[in-house]
Amino acid sequence: MKKISVRTKVLTGTVAAAALAAATLGAVSASAEATDTPSVAAAAVKADTQNKNLAQTTGLTIAAATKAAQATLDAATKAGQKVSVAVVDRDGVTRVLLKGDGAGPQSPESAVRKAFTAVSWNAPTSELAKRLAQAPNLKDIPGTLFLAGGAPVQSKGAPVAAIGVAGAPSGDLDEQFAQAGVEALGK
Repeated sequence: MKKISVRTKVLTGTVAAAALAAATLGAVSASAEATDTPSVAAAAVKADTQNKNLAQTTGLTIAAATKAAQATLDAATKAGQKVSVAVVDRDGVTRVLLKGDGAGPQSPESAVRKAFTAVSWNAPTSELAKRLAQAPNLKDIPGTLFLAGGAPVQSKGAPVAAIGVAGAPSGDLDEQFAQAGVEALGK
């Protein structure tokens, strides 16, 4: 095996550092040019003026999602239950996840999956669980959990979020607590 001299190592390192610096400087310059160019900014504003290419959605603020999650957890705690609570947005992305003191290790994931299921079908998961008799393959959809404990949050009849609860001894209790979170949003 051939040894590499110290001089070669230093020279190679210097060349690599110079190349990295040049690439970084070029990327920063290109980024600055793109944002500083008035014609690009004007075109972006002009393209957006008609809103023809935009879709607007309604969703809970993080403050509202946190309020709903805390109200849900409070209802469960008041009933002596140790649960986890998840609030997801319209796309099923978790916005808030609270694992209550003493809640089981499986409960956070179950809560998220119940919330995802409720928002996906805009229905309480207890109702969706009943549909499995007619369509048993529903349970095979990734990320879903067809057990009671998920409740959708609606605006004008459309789902904007959902709350999922897991950890109580029955899904009916989980769903009761999730509904308490939904109701807290109306206060």
